Amino acid sequence: MEYLEFENEKELSSDEQKLLMEALESVGRSYAPYSEFHVGAAVLLENGEVVCGSNQENAAYPSGLCAERVAIFYANSQFPGVAIKAMAITAKADHFLIEAPIKPCGSCRQVIAETENRQQDKIKLIMQGERGPVHIINGIENLLPFTFYEKKLQKTQT
Repeated sequence: MEYLEFENEKELSSDEQKLLMEALESVGRSYAPYSEFHVGAAVLLENGEVVCGSNQENAAYPSGLCAERVAIFYANSQFPGVAIKAMAITAKADHFLIEAPIKPCGSCRQVIAETENRQQDKIKLIMQGERGPVHIINGIENLLPFTFYEKKLQKTQT
């Protein structure tokens, strides 16, 4: 996995810091009464708009949805055809301190891969816990090296 590591958010560009702050604000809108693990995500669109999402749990697992997918699906529904340039992800837990950067789950990684494939451009991922180091990767293949794409579903001609 190729990534950049920064000691904290103060080492990021001002745009990256703003996006991470948007994700942090989204943490407060999380509904996580079961896991008590609150995640926020903010996506920066090519048109300059920022769309946020937070995890939304449900007693009927797996009816909830992760913050990353909430943000991506909302962005795609409100701004169809507008590419996602970057996404910031952060989290806060009720009973412990998160000091490691938060990485997307497998389902979110697949949705990010599909989004990159559809827009034909990589998404910069900016990831941090409540505090501590920040990891930045450019493109989901750095988290999902054997990505599953639609072309693998297509029949080959015989």
